[in-house]
Amino acid sequence: MATAPADDPPPASCKVVLAGTIAKGILAEVAEGLKSLERPPLLVGFLANSDPAARMYADWTGKTCRENGFRFELREVDKDELEEHILAANGDDGVDGIIVYYPIFGNRQDQYLQQITDVAKDVEGLSHRYIFNMYQNIRFLDAAKLQKSILPCTPLAVIKILENLQVYNTILPYGNRLFGHSITVINRSEVVGRPLAALLANDGACVYSVDVTGVQRFSRGEGLRKHRHDVSDLPGWSLEQCLPLSDVVVSGVPGEMYKVPTALLREGAVCINISSEKNFPPEVKQKASIYVPAIGKVTIVVLLRNLLRIVQNRRGATAPTAQ
Repeated sequence: MATAPADDPPPASCKVVLAGTIAKGILAEVAEGLKSLERPPLLVGFLANSDPAARMYADWTGKTCRENGFRFELREVDKDELEEHILAANGDDGVDGIIVYYPIFGNRQDQYLQQITDVAKDVEGLSHRYIFNMYQNIRFLDAAKLQKSILPCTPLAVIKILENLQVYNTILPYGNRLFGHSITVINRSEVVGRPLAALLANDGACVYSVDVTGVQRFSRGEGLRKHRHDVSDLPGWSLEQCLPLSDVVVSGVPGEMYKVPTALLREGAVCINISSEKNFPPEVKQKASIYVPAIGKVTIVVLLRNLLRIVQNRRGATAPTAQ
């Protein structure tokens, strides 16, 4: 008598969403904004290292710019001459935006270079004014609220993905649309993880920020009583406490061997990989409702969106005031 075949596992109910699909919607918004400009904006990129990842990012940037009506110029310079090249670009009216491919020195000198980039040309949102606004939940540069502050590209890309996935509740007021959501962000770097946790918390989420030193909670408090987020340490907490509570999980661990423990994931969680490595194992699709395996294409498009916005901001700042 033949042995009956073992039952196949039920089909995964997980929807895999590719970054390219989301990027198309943002590109349509950018294309519409370009129509109002007299000329295509020029983005200048500075490459002063031999990092293959930086080179790849620069190549992606150039390709995306050219395909979507922007001009891009990559300037490869010696790191010891980078400062004077940035200052020259600051004073060049033909340059609309500046991006520097870090790391350069890998120390505090990189932070100095971020601060000498003209705030009106900083497409990466790394200038002090932009970073201050982001953490303080200040969304505009002017009292009339016509010029929006610029946000760092990778954290903003995650925001745009969550908006596209309708995790943001548009019934709620702008600025509170993540109220009721608990989100784990596995990465607390100053470039990506901490800014992302702050942005999500300022939009109303309770965020568990996780790195090798432990867990911190970013939150605006019960009932969103506070205008901006507070940060509190959670002694003794780890992913074992965070993941079962979280309906969104974002992981950005650079290590090739790191994998998010899927057994701890909440059933139906939205999982987003922002690392260049695959932080989620294949079985994530058995637990998650939505899985975004990479965000690179959205990040590049957000860069163009930021470039368009700073050009629009400059035009708004120089426009004559109505009498």
